[in-house]
Amino acid sequence: MATTDKSMAVGLFRWDEVRKSLLASLWFMFLTFPIMVIRVNTIYKTVEWRWHRMAYVGVGAFLLSFVWRFLIRRKEAGIKRAEESEEETLTRAQRLIRDPRFAKPGIVVVGVGFLVFPLISSLYQIDIMTTALIYVVVALGLNIVVGLAGLLDLGYVAFYAVGAYSYALLNYHFGIGFWLALPIGGALGMIFGILLGFPVLRLRGDYLAIVTLGFGEIIRLVLENWNEFSFGPSGIANIPRPGFFGMTLSLQQNHIYIYYLMVGLALFTIFVVRRLQNSRIGRAWMALREDEVACQAMGINKTRTKLSAFALGATWAGMGGVVFAAKTTFINPASFTIWESVIILCCVVLGGMGSIVGVICGAFALKLLPEYFRAFSEYRMLVFGMVLVLMMVFRPGGIISDVRKIYRFEGGSETRGN
Repeated sequence: MATTDKSMAVGLFRWDEVRKSLLASLWFMFLTFPIMVIRVNTIYKTVEWRWHRMAYVGVGAFLLSFVWRFLIRRKEAGIKRAEESEEETLTRAQRLIRDPRFAKPGIVVVGVGFLVFPLISSLYQIDIMTTALIYVVVALGLNIVVGLAGLLDLGYVAFYAVGAYSYALLNYHFGIGFWLALPIGGALGMIFGILLGFPVLRLRGDYLAIVTLGFGEIIRLVLENWNEFSFGPSGIANIPRPGFFGMTLSLQQNHIYIYYLMVGLALFTIFVVRRLQNSRIGRAWMALREDEVACQAMGINKTRTKLSAFALGATWAGMGGVVFAAKTTFINPASFTIWESVIILCCVVLGGMGSIVGVICGAFALKLLPEYFRAFSEYRMLVFGMVLVLMMVFRPGGIISDVRKIYRFEGGSETRGN
């Protein structure tokens, strides 16, 4: 390992590598010259030449090019080692998760941390952590559709909106409380998931993404323009928070209560999704993801498999929408735009498609880091975009990618490995 890194470092400082980085920096200086150097003062009608900025751009581009080439070489060397040894296909994080000596104490530490978090944190910290847990639940639902079944759904936020509006409207018209609205929101999300699944049974790839995107926009436009039904852009206010045996809770107690409620719902979601992933229907989803034609040729009912993925994924989005409406006490169509679908999809892709732990890490990263980087509000979206690009180049499998199960036959007996 050390010898390989040393050889990469020696190869990196060859003259041809220096020449390539130098050409890249010169080209970048040429492209940014009008923006970084020339400054026109329209009041005094003068031109200011800021040559020192060009030097900064050149040096920065040169160093970044060097680092980029080093990381690319390291990635290629890692791929070669993985091809030579199956053990190298597991990352360090995957090994730690699979090792009971580290996994069980880690689960205990994380569990205790989540339990004591509201007792040592401010109301603001509890609020953003609750939002992150809502996205964990919703992202795990989308992971069923995208990560396990391989169906690209860009209109997933529609089911999120269905759950939120189901609670708001049922409470407004019929006085239905949170605990009854929670399963109703999940059931309505499942129904709408099936309604979306039927028209897209024969679609795949880009066509599937376009249709699901259109479905999400249809739901949003209906909610925004059907004033008699959804109150239009004005939204619905004064949505009651979850009750606790009829007790009157203060604002902080309500936030803590919803936080613990989301912790329980997240644990329940993890348990169910894990059981589904290791079940017969989970293996059918993964077969559908790998090769749809081969999956159908093996006797798997493609229609039933796709509809079950859409229905179960939408169920968790519906329940997440109910909790979102109860937490914010106000909803309107602006809360359910296409960008919400993109963020939820990024949680799945960035964390690792098909990986439960990876999706959880992705949801926490995408919801917590922007909040904690508000001091760099002018640049946080730029940093966010750069991180996504770097992840797609150097870790296309996500933060913690899923481990594919391998079955081998050795000496007439079946051996199962990963």
